[in-house]
Amino acid sequence: MQVPASEIIDIAPEGRQAQKSTKYDFMVVSNRLPVDRFPSDGGDNAAEGWRRSPGGLVTALAPIMTKTDGAWVGWHGAPDEPLEPFSHSGMDLVPVDLSTDDVELYYEGFSNATLWPLYHDVIAPPEFHRTWWDSYRRVNRRFADAVIQHADHGATVWVQDYQLQLVPSMLRQARPDLRIGFFNHIPFPPPEIFAQLPWRQAIIEGLLGADLVGFQRPSDAANFMRSARRFIGASVKQQQIHVKSPDGRISHIARAQAFPISIAVDQISELAERPDIIERARQIRQDLGNPKTILLGVDRLDYTKGIPHRLKAFEELLKEGRLTVEDATLIQVASPSRERVRQYRLLREEIEGTVGHINGSYDTMQNTAVRYLHHSYPIEEMVALYLAADVMLVTALRDGMNLVAKEYVTARTNNTGALVLSEFTGAADQLKQALLMNPHDIDGLKNTIMRAVHLPPNESRRRMKSMRKQILDHDVDHWSAEFLSALAETVVRDDT
Repeated sequence: MQVPASEIIDIAPEGRQAQKSTKYDFMVVSNRLPVDRFPSDGGDNAAEGWRRSPGGLVTALAPIMTKTDGAWVGWHGAPDEPLEPFSHSGMDLVPVDLSTDDVELYYEGFSNATLWPLYHDVIAPPEFHRTWWDSYRRVNRRFADAVIQHADHGATVWVQDYQLQLVPSMLRQARPDLRIGFFNHIPFPPPEIFAQLPWRQAIIEGLLGADLVGFQRPSDAANFMRSARRFIGASVKQQQIHVKSPDGRISHIARAQAFPISIAVDQISELAERPDIIERARQIRQDLGNPKTILLGVDRLDYTKGIPHRLKAFEELLKEGRLTVEDATLIQVASPSRERVRQYRLLREEIEGTVGHINGSYDTMQNTAVRYLHHSYPIEEMVALYLAADVMLVTALRDGMNLVAKEYVTARTNNTGALVLSEFTGAADQLKQALLMNPHDIDGLKNTIMRAVHLPPNESRRRMKSMRKQILDHDVDHWSAEFLSALAETVVRDDT
């Protein structure tokens, strides 16, 4: 992928580094900085530069960062490598250093082998290790200290996601002048599951350091408030949680509310209209032998995404003759994820074995049943895949939102295609005209896939048009503006 020169900087040249003493009115805090490192001339020994990360969060907040006196706090992705603050694309960036042990214990351990499975309904068993918890606390303190050092008096601080749940309370204890928001991008479990966490009280108290705690779905906000009431005895009235100081007095009122995240609609829509991407979509179909139906799955390789369920349903449809390899092909994009974690390595082996079995059983000389792609692709290629696919399969067993579903709908500017969507995704709350199903019900999933394959054009247009309107009216800019407006309102209300 060619990187525009305007998106590249070298961190070394004089004058490009941010000053250590700079104070900011607005700060975003996330596990990773919004930039990725790469060799600027492609050589092994090339000087390194940075380019903006492609994620939705970066797309949503980068304009705010460039318009305000803002800075982004996060890890730069390389362990055991201290970096000074620097600037890129109009954003000041404050790196937080992580050691190899931090990555293993705080990130791969507590964040992704304890919290991730616990918060996703224990699809995989979480592990509880005190050394992981100790590292999680230490690293959260490091992130909080970076904010404390750089935040101006009365600054707004927006903390992102499950890796940093202790940061809000650390900030409030040290800097009660700050306006603190937190957004949880993944589900929040019901108290009956959250109860398993040995450090449940500390996590609840950490989150309640925020003035506003945002979630993807109303049910997630409700789960959090129920846990606050049950595990720390908090007083909860409507969406407000009265937080007490050690002396028993009300220190502040935290608000819990749903703010479903979305995508950069304009970017996806513009790409979907580009002639070269439309031609690429046509080429994809041609390379697959121009089947009547292309089914598409796009996921991180994660056990929450329901990829084995999807493959099982597709294989049974082939076995039963309801689909044939001459007429239908499944493209499965599974981007690499946490490959150092044992459960993810086992999942990859399972999926690759299943794909091999299906193709060995049903491929012909001209046709492939499953085209499996264990890669990450640039957004241009993803939009071409969305345009090529007749049916999008989102079979997640549990998902905070699932932005792929929204990207597919947005890319279908002619209102064709069909979205098969798990009811266990946050997107199901908003995209009610999708073909909703329970991925655990394999027979139900098979029937829903066949309904999508044979969906009448008029019904397809009606459903896609309704979903596209919902997404266009609630894009990622709307999400960030709504959250920050609610945060400002919450703090003003508390101060009156």
